[in-house]
Amino acid sequence: MISLELIVGIGEYAVTNAAATIKTFALATCVAVTVYSSRRKAAGMVHIALPAPPDDLQKKRRPAYYAATGIPLLIGEMQTKFGCTKNELIVNLYGGAISSHAHDTFNIGKKNIDMSKQILADLQLPIEKEDVGGRVSRTVSLDVSTGLVKIYTQPLII
Repeated sequence: MISLELIVGIGEYAVTNAAATIKTFALATCVAVTVYSSRRKAAGMVHIALPAPPDDLQKKRRPAYYAATGIPLLIGEMQTKFGCTKNELIVNLYGGAISSHAHDTFNIGKKNIDMSKQILADLQLPIEKEDVGGRVSRTVSLDVSTGLVKIYTQPLII
């Protein structure tokens, strides 16, 4: 049986209820939020690069690129396309690595984690599982049929 694999790039998202795997590669300071409904056998993922858009143009142009806009977009799509309710969604958070540079003044990984947690709290969506921070790159794979998430790590060299 051939399985569908949906690849989520930086600043992209995917939602589906097909027998598929949703996957994103090499999360460093970026974060991925996954959502799953066992009731609807539907799942989604967003690959977030930055905490918030700098202006309205970027907010409209690349909403999935930012935690502040990408997470509500992902949740909204799950609700609209599959009829999911917030209380049935299993939400996980991955990524947000710490740069190995001693003088990283931007701290994007931590800012992405903090903003993602804030947006999820604002949406009243508890995080069931998280694997964040550290000095590893994460590849995240979500099985839509089961909700099983697999994490593959490797040392971070940025």
